[in-house]
Amino acid sequence: MSIQTVGLKAYNAALKNFSAAQKQVNSLALPAEAPKVNEFSDVLRDSLKKVNDLQAERSRMITSFAAGENQNVHELMISLQKASLAVNMTAAVRNKVIEAYRELTRMQF
Repeated sequence: MSIQTVGLKAYNAALKNFSAAQKQVNSLALPAEAPKVNEFSDVLRDSLKKVNDLQAERSRMITSFAAGENQNVHELMISLQKASLAVNMTAAVRNKVIEAYRELTRMQF
């Protein structure tokens, strides 16, 4: 058997495998509509809303604990920590955005 014959058989086998794979891909149902991509402003708005909700929950739990309605200190402390972390993270992101903006304004084109 010559090298050309072996090469031709390998090529035909690869072509057959490619054709079978292509038929499988074509038979798959494609989604009717592409998934919606969130815009940066939507993500930012949702994130700020979550931080605001955590702050409101923190305030509500402090008021409830001070009034004697809720005696669960653990939940109160967890709520305080969540709200604190959310505010700290928001401030850190804001600072990075401001830093990036300042860096862009310093660039010379």
